[in-house]
Amino acid sequence: MKDRIRLVLAQINLWVGDVDGNAELIVRAAHRARDELGADMAIFPELALLGYPPDDLLLRSGMPPRVRAGLERIRDEVQGIGVVVGYPEYTPDGIYNAVAVFRDGQRIAGYRKEELPNYGVFDEKRHFRPGDAPCVFDLDGLPVGMTICEDIWEALPAKRARSAGARLLVNVNASPFTIGKSAEREEQLRARAGETGLPIVYVNSVGGQDELVFDGDSMVYDPDRGVIFRAPLFEEELYAVDFDRNGRLLGRPPIEPVPPDAEVIYRALVQAVRDYVNRNGFPGALVGLSGGIDSAMTLAIAADALGVDRVRAVSMPSRYTADISKSDAREEAERLGVRFDEVVIEPLFNAYLETLQPLFEGREPDLTEENIQSRVRGTLLMALSNKFGHLVLATGNKSEMAVGYATLYGDMAGGFAPLKDIYKTWVYRLANYRNGIGAVIPQRVITRPPSAELRADQVDTDSLPDYAVLDAIVEAYVEDSRSIAEICDMGYPEAVVRKIAGLVRRAEYKRRQAPPGPKITRRAFGRDRRYPITAVYGDV
Repeated sequence: MKDRIRLVLAQINLWVGDVDGNAELIVRAAHRARDELGADMAIFPELALLGYPPDDLLLRSGMPPRVRAGLERIRDEVQGIGVVVGYPEYTPDGIYNAVAVFRDGQRIAGYRKEELPNYGVFDEKRHFRPGDAPCVFDLDGLPVGMTICEDIWEALPAKRARSAGARLLVNVNASPFTIGKSAEREEQLRARAGETGLPIVYVNSVGGQDELVFDGDSMVYDPDRGVIFRAPLFEEELYAVDFDRNGRLLGRPPIEPVPPDAEVIYRALVQAVRDYVNRNGFPGALVGLSGGIDSAMTLAIAADALGVDRVRAVSMPSRYTADISKSDAREEAERLGVRFDEVVIEPLFNAYLETLQPLFEGREPDLTEENIQSRVRGTLLMALSNKFGHLVLATGNKSEMAVGYATLYGDMAGGFAPLKDIYKTWVYRLANYRNGIGAVIPQRVITRPPSAELRADQVDTDSLPDYAVLDAIVEAYVEDSRSIAEICDMGYPEAVVRKIAGLVRRAEYKRRQAPPGPKITRRAFGRDRRYPITAVYGDV
């Protein structure tokens, strides 16, 4: 038996549905772990073969044979090293979220996930049956216990593995990123390690998948020493760690610090945009650049995600666009080095007004005319998208999405919204972070009062409270589900709270038609928060 057992944590970026491509990635990574790192076993993330979350792809009649073929390829082509592979296990009784353990052409163990999350973004009880038995297998004299993702958030699966003889726990994951998620994971690993007395190898995937972003954050947790290894966040790589036959870590592998929130969030947004654009086959991204903070931030994210040659910015000034907005928009594009075009929308705006004038006769200008400008811009951006193939990135933030401070079919037009789950106050923090790397956003854009510039002398605070107040109320109402009374008890004026809560409720129909965007907070608009459009729920 060996005195040193080397495990490789495969923190990799998988593509949902691409069984053949994922199998190829797993085989190549296993060969590299064996040949370059001298590993005894490579551990891959949850549902690595199909990608996560597969949702109703699991129900396609052609999926079971494809999954079987992918597993057989991994079993047959990976020799001289063990592999732990997550996959959907199809049985006459139903589908299980499972792992298979292969060694030299043989399946030596298998495990079915016991705890199936069914909250927030997770729908696992819709698709999977729960497992009910532990799995412990021998790896060169080291008894290894298996768990999958949510299993480590409950006490029983780890205890079962310990009772079955495990000296080391392996937990494979597809755990999405949210702010503060690293600390939450550590808390659960601390609890399970404390209850079992066993070290835990935690392996997570990395990459963007529609509304979810996976940050990696793979680590090893020791019951006595805490985190004794951590992989860099958002970096796709293989990481080797050594154990003895009692499950004790050998050597001193690096412990990557968790970066500050602004850096982690920015990297998450970049990852989300890169994978969404690339995997959906777009040649690049298109951003309507207003000279304001949101579009500037979106442009910077796009340029960092895709490279400046694949990003195009379009300024579309109207009669209400300030000269400084025009010059700031141009400067933003020049600082980043992306293509910049200016299209004046005044002739189009006038054409709309003239066409509608007989129908609007006797009515004063109002929000209608403001929205026409926004919809003209949306039409132009979508025309450019259709002609050149670039994906339009919508620039709205969470604060605006919450209260409906956005124009349907106007500035909400686009295929992906990078800032959809970013509060306005956080947009400013991210802008300052990005400027700390390189000053790509003019300081005046950050310091001047925000405005939609759809009427003369307009500023956002004409319609909304200060963003610090708005964001705090929205967070309490949307993320924490607090009642009107509870939010008022936090010190906010009742009239303001009722106004914001009413706006949130009435904007539900808009949000249903908004493009997807990456989940960053505890509860994002999208698959994470499901409210009826037509409902009466008042103060609750």
